[in-house]
Order: sequence, then C-alpha cells, then structure tokens
Amino acid sequence: MEMVKVSGVHLEVQRLPGAAGQQLAPIVFLHEGLGSVSMWRDWPASVCAAAGRDGIVYSRRGYGRSDPIPDVRGAGRLGPDYMHREALDVLPELLRVLDVEKPVLLGHSDGATIALIHAGHFPVTACVVLAPHVIVEDLSVQSIAQARIAYESGSMRERLERYHADVDGAFWQWNDIWLSPAFRGFDIRTECRRIEAPVFAIQGEDDPYGTVHQIEGIAPTLGPFSWQILPRCGHSPQRDQPGRTLQLTVEFLAPLP
Repeated sequence: MEMVKVSGVHLEVQRLPGAAGQQLAPIVFLHEGLGSVSMWRDWPASVCAAAGRDGIVYSRRGYGRSDPIPDVRGAGRLGPDYMHREALDVLPELLRVLDVEKPVLLGHSDGATIALIHAGHFPVTACVVLAPHVIVEDLSVQSIAQARIAYESGSMRERLERYHADVDGAFWQWNDIWLSPAFRGFDIRTECRRIEAPVFAIQGEDDPYGTVHQIEGIAPTLGPFSWQILPRCGHSPQRDQPGRTLQLTVEFLAPLP
C-alpha cells in the first residue's frame, strides 16, 4: 500500500501484479459509494491473476486511508456532479501520475458510474461495470434512506469503521448527496453514447439499489456493449457471486489488448 499525491491530495493506492512479462492494459478498480481499497478484499488480486493483467486499486478522497474531506456536511459537501469531477478531473490526473494509458476500468456502483463517465471522454481499453448507476431510481433513493437509518441507529457504522479512517466523512459524503433533491436529475446516458471502447455490465437480479434499467440505459454506445443479469445476486456481484463474476470478467477481457 502507498499514498500517491494527486492535485495536492494523498490517495491510498494498492498495486497488484498480473502475469510476468505480459504487455496488457492494466485494470483500474473503482470502488462503490461506501467502498475503499480494503473493502474490495482479495477479489481484485484474483481478477488480475486470472486475467494476467496488472492492477491498481485506490480509495477516493474521504474513503479508506485517503485524505479526508473537511467539513463534509458543510462547506465540503459534495455537489450533484461529484462523480463527474472524479471521472473527469481526479482519475485522469491519477492515471497521469501513475503513468497509465488506456486502462481497463472495472467499477462497482458509484465506481462503475465513474468508469462510464470517464470512458465517454477519455480513451480506455474497456469498461467492466458492476451494478452501475446511470440514472436515479426511486428504488435507489429508498434503499439509501434505509442505509441512513441503519447507520444512525444500527450496526452499520461499526461495520464500516474497519474500512475507513474517517467513517463519518465516508458515509455522509455519499448519503447526503444521494438523498438531496438536486441529485434526482442525475443522468449519464449522454456520456454513455460517446463510449467507443467495449463495455460489459453485470447486474444482480435482487439488487436493492437499482434495476435492469440501469444497464439498459448504457446502450447504445459507439463500441460493443454486452451484459449479464445474475440471479440470486444483490448489489455486489463480486461479493454475492465472486466466482461467476470473476469468470465473466476474465472471459470478457481475454481477447482485449
């Protein structure tokens, strides 16, 4: 694990080796709205080993061990464009600092959305998106409102503390913006129309944070687009069905440069 300085902010970064001697585009893993490097656990390493590609996993600002966001419920509160800012400002600078060109982007939830936005504006080798958010559905808002109750009165805060140095900052920066009226119009379908790289989407049939409309909204892209609906799977395919999700990901990446 290392700390990488990006535009004056220290971000937690983990580098993962793939197969020695391979000259394949590395995989950059983009975590969910409450995720971090450690919350991925060992799944990214399994993907890199199986795909024969190097990997980079990082925690966005305010998550994991990355620098916190000061006054995240006040002056530091995120705006409705927070995923655009990550995709169009932070991620390009991180890739420049790490000397990475045309990566494979593999994102989950918010991270999947960030991957799609980035791919609509910058060249990438491919995108793998797990449970992306293309639009805001009532189902998503209802589940995020339930998460607030669980955080304030249940055991959710205690569970998250092991993954974040500033657990309150991590939770509220995500929860506040998703429950704000200004975010209800969030829609990245226009960005998806610009994507030229291959895109593969996986959606759980039992996802409480989104329906199949999320991956249907990605198409049409300028490049090839394919998807898979997993039965008996919730919002986190890499945790609910790690073997199947790994297999589908590796099969998709196999023919790519």
